[in-house]
Amino acid sequence: MAFLSTILNRVVATSVITGAVALSPMLSAIAQAETLNGAGATFPAPLYEKYAREVKKKYPDLKVNYQAIGSGGGIRQTIAGTVDFGGSDAAMKDDEIAKVKNGVILVPTAGGAVSVVYNLPGVNKLRLSRTTLPDIFSGKITKWDDAKIKADNPGVNLPNSPIKFVVRADGSGTTFIFTNHLSAINGYFKGRIGANTAPKWTLPNVLKGKGNPGVAALVRSTPGSIGYVEYDYATKNKLNSAEVQNKKGEFVAPSLAAANSALSTVKFPDNYRVFIGDPGQGYPIVGLTWMMVYKKYPTPAKAEAMKKWINWVLKDGQQYNDDLNYTKIPGDVVNRVLQTVNSNVK
Repeated sequence: MAFLSTILNRVVATSVITGAVALSPMLSAIAQAETLNGAGATFPAPLYEKYAREVKKKYPDLKVNYQAIGSGGGIRQTIAGTVDFGGSDAAMKDDEIAKVKNGVILVPTAGGAVSVVYNLPGVNKLRLSRTTLPDIFSGKITKWDDAKIKADNPGVNLPNSPIKFVVRADGSGTTFIFTNHLSAINGYFKGRIGANTAPKWTLPNVLKGKGNPGVAALVRSTPGSIGYVEYDYATKNKLNSAEVQNKKGEFVAPSLAAANSALSTVKFPDNYRVFIGDPGQGYPIVGLTWMMVYKKYPTPAKAEAMKKWINWVLKDGQQYNDDLNYTKIPGDVVNRVLQTVNSNVK
């Protein structure tokens, strides 16, 4: 009996050890699973949602949530420390960076065009010059058949009706990209409205939409309206986009190729913060978008998850940018950013 008892004990012990060994990868995966919560710009939301789905194919233990609340909200939540990373199309200012107690790194993830979208029945092609466009959004031009719009569009039957303006209701990086360009090319607009994520518009007939989706929906449903949205929202909503005059005097429609042309000459400084007001070529209303990543996280596991996410976004994730009409970050810049992130995120 003693011999039989010893055998049974060994069998039980072996089973326990075998079971523990079999379970250890599962327990390890559970222990290593991390969720990253981000919030901010609506401009890159379609791209970030794609990233979040695709990253799980390589890292099943990594879950990423992103709320599109606008760049202003992304900056505020980054400062407050209520997210693991923020999103913004307007690079953080020095005073905002100084408020982030755990430090912050601006990680450029994509670039893109802001389309000037309009709803004008019977008008499928509209051109807006460097003088006309800022005059419209500063309130100097309020009728569709204004002499300046007619001069840009000879032979086009423009209605004698008021322009209905659609702008953002929230603090917005898309708004910053748009107003930054208009401020760069027109002194009156710069003094009256200025480059801002949430400008004080002095316009009649103003409608306000939340996020790029809100502006797109309002323009689509409002005849006689004009607004601005990230290019991908314009294409998905089948909105007409105006051809806008660039620095060379060319009228250019928004497109991935034209945005790439405009962004091809951008120089990234050490902090990766750039403001593109009036590029020398291509489609002129373009900008970049950034993830705002902390230098210090509450746990080593969270820091490692963030580095894993950023490395994937800039190495594997860039392949999805073109499909969604975003420009890629140049390879040399990617290498610099990853060195900064991998060395400084703790």
